[in-house]
Amino acid sequence: MIKRKLSTVDIFTVLINLVPLWGVWFNGWDPKQIFLIYCVESIIVGLFNVLKMLIVTQIKKEDVWNEDTNTKMPGYFFIFFFINHYGFFVTIQMMFFFGTSKLIDTMNPIKVFTILPSLMDGYTRALLWGFVGVYALRMVVDFIFSGEFRTISLGRLMFSPYMRIFVQQFVVIIGGFVLSFGAGKVFMVVFIIVKIFFEVIMNYDRVLALAEKKNRIKEEIKKSGH
Repeated sequence: MIKRKLSTVDIFTVLINLVPLWGVWFNGWDPKQIFLIYCVESIIVGLFNVLKMLIVTQIKKEDVWNEDTNTKMPGYFFIFFFINHYGFFVTIQMMFFFGTSKLIDTMNPIKVFTILPSLMDGYTRALLWGFVGVYALRMVVDFIFSGEFRTISLGRLMFSPYMRIFVQQFVVIIGGFVLSFGAGKVFMVVFIIVKIFFEVIMNYDRVLALAEKKNRIKEEIKKSGH
């Protein structure tokens, strides 16, 4: 589904994603540094999602885990599951990126995460904080001020980052191959266009909400049939 109108937060998201494109093409920024930021962005997304889940857990102590059996689990179980599942997913993605881009010479996940800060230049760190600011703004405006934190289910919230991150990480991994051939500037254009489309233009929240509603209706029909 396509958004009919972009919010102020969406516009800020587009702008922050255009900054690295400008930097690579007109200011001599290293494309490898930019792709490194997009890898770390996956971690930022996960951390903000954990924070959202913690907020929701203070309101609803438990939520439906298995809709077929109507099994409920504590909110902290959702958080624990998400951290492990999403963390494993992000670690694999980063290993693929570093293996293909040759940015570092180790495939040890612990070493990778410990040396990440030393790999970043000054503009890279500034850009990273820019992404943190945009995600913080999105959480405050779209999640807290809108009142969504009172109504969203933990199950839907737990899976909300995956659709965007699947696309982003797939393109980042391809970018790792492209970088090894020195075509980073050209690929940056393709990457940013794809990222903005799937992250901003596509209405993933609406897709998840409709899927959740459809499952709820299906369960109600099942119950009424017994």
